[in-house]
Amino acid sequence: MTHVSSPAAPAPMLIARERASSHGQQRGAPVTRTTLTLLHLPAKRTGSAIYGLSTLDAGGRIADRAIMQALGWTPQQRLDIRVSRGLIGVFADERGVFRVSSQRFLHLPVAARRWCDLAAGSRVLLAAYPEGGLLLVYPPAVLDDVVAQVFDAVWGSDVDG
Repeated sequence: MTHVSSPAAPAPMLIARERASSHGQQRGAPVTRTTLTLLHLPAKRTGSAIYGLSTLDAGGRIADRAIMQALGWTPQQRLDIRVSRGLIGVFADERGVFRVSSQRFLHLPVAARRWCDLAAGSRVLLAAYPEGGLLLVYPPAVLDDVVAQVFDAVWGSDVDG
């Protein structure tokens, strides 16, 4: 696959998916990893957002029933998950390798958690865009950057303190 991206705007990454061989590997055994770079998310950030906050559990799961309901995602819904600049994008994709759990949790893969410096107990902002079928997961580092930019725009970066 060939692509061109500008140095200022790195391409989003498709999360590495892990799969066991058809012979059935045991936990802890090596897995095959496939990583693809992609230029854009296929879903749009359109319409009004619905917001929620969630705390990652030890397994990387997040949950917000109002968000899942607004997106129309039901248990076993296939999903694709991508990361770009510390932001996680999740969208329904019939070919997706990730799924909504039977309890309507969203499990963030280890690769996404590592790329975004998320651990058990991390709080994330969830922004759902039902019209585009997109969920954005904002880790604390991304929120810090956004808040700093807004603060600087409103108060200036040289506030006396």
